[in-house]
Amino acid sequence: MMRGCFPLALLCAVCMATARAAEPADTTKGGSETGHEEIVKTGISFGPLPIVAYDADREFQFGGMLNIYDFGDGGLYPDPYATWYLEASAYTTGNQKYVVSYDDLRLIPGVRLSAAVRFLNDSALEFFGYNGYQSRYDAELPTGFYRYRRQMFHFKVDFTGRIVRHLYWEAGYHFHYLSTGLFSTDKYELDHTLLELYNRWGIVPDDQLRGGISSALRVGLVYDTRDAEAFPTRGIWAEGHWILAPKWLGSSVTSNKLNVTFRHYVPLVGKQLVLAYRLNYQGFFGDAPWYLLPFYTVVGPNYDYDGIGGFRTVRGLMLNRVQGLQTGFFNVELRWRFVDFVLWKQNIGFAVSGFCDGAQVFKPYDLRNRTGYAPELYARLVDTSRGDRPHLACGGGARIIINGNFIVAAEYAPSLNPQDGGGAFYINTGFLF
Repeated sequence: MMRGCFPLALLCAVCMATARAAEPADTTKGGSETGHEEIVKTGISFGPLPIVAYDADREFQFGGMLNIYDFGDGGLYPDPYATWYLEASAYTTGNQKYVVSYDDLRLIPGVRLSAAVRFLNDSALEFFGYNGYQSRYDAELPTGFYRYRRQMFHFKVDFTGRIVRHLYWEAGYHFHYLSTGLFSTDKYELDHTLLELYNRWGIVPDDQLRGGISSALRVGLVYDTRDAEAFPTRGIWAEGHWILAPKWLGSSVTSNKLNVTFRHYVPLVGKQLVLAYRLNYQGFFGDAPWYLLPFYTVVGPNYDYDGIGGFRTVRGLMLNRVQGLQTGFFNVELRWRFVDFVLWKQNIGFAVSGFCDGAQVFKPYDLRNRTGYAPELYARLVDTSRGDRPHLACGGGARIIINGNFIVAAEYAPSLNPQDGGGAFYINTGFLF
């Protein structure tokens, strides 16, 4: 499965990111390790980016995104005091995405406020089953066999404050409303979809098939010694949070989840060559509705990402390929920022990277066919004779870094096992972590 984007987005990003509604009073920082004088950004900067993309399954994507950075007096540069992010995009298949998020360090003294609202209308979202390789991927089946429909409204507000030096507390509220249904298409006939079979086999209960509500409190701790947020070159970021989604708070099904992430940035040659790696574990304890599995949960400036696989978690793997009650993934990346310069009063940098990503299910779902329905399909698609094993992909990419925050990335990652797809090409923003 290939996912590609037109180079037009990359070209436009470089040109448009230099546009600003206000002309802040920049100052000059001393010579950097890369041999040029870096401008300390102040005031407001804008980073607009048109979205022009193509996905082999979802066809053309079009729309736009806008990053707004408030650097204030430049005291935190390259980190801003506040950031807005807005996105509106759609696919020709009918999928739609709308996002508004806000991150502020000054509104509440001593507390960081992060909030986001999202609406997603997915007419063809990926579902490859549970337990990784225990669910066989059959590339000969129609694409729609591994799809379902979902509408999601997500709201969150998070607060973070310092305990001592590099240790922080975090707390927040997250609300998800998910309406799901079976995939259908007029392009070809589908006897079944995998989600329908999971329902008939008794793996996905009837009362969860159409989705539900998650109303959750999140609490956790963060340890952060990074030198910058958008493009760190040294330090540690370790975070753990517990998600409590009880019925008395409005959830359709009570669930409890633990997420632990460790990220480390090791400078090998100044700030130019950096080894970065991330380790993640997330697990449900007790019951967990199937519609909550496709999320990599976070607390803070970002919103929850869909599933393990894809640009934000494990590059090269098909989105949602690795789902289970307890899962983990890793990323190891060598980053080389080989040139920096100032152009039109903007700090510009170029970087390349090589990486290896992987994921695995540690605690599986019970995949028994409880009804005896379609035993021939069950034998073809489910193999519980052994547990899951690592899903791996390796690749490389390049990035343009503007003012230390606005980052445009292009990456390619082939998977090492055809069961995980044929690889993927991405054009997106930011670093993976």
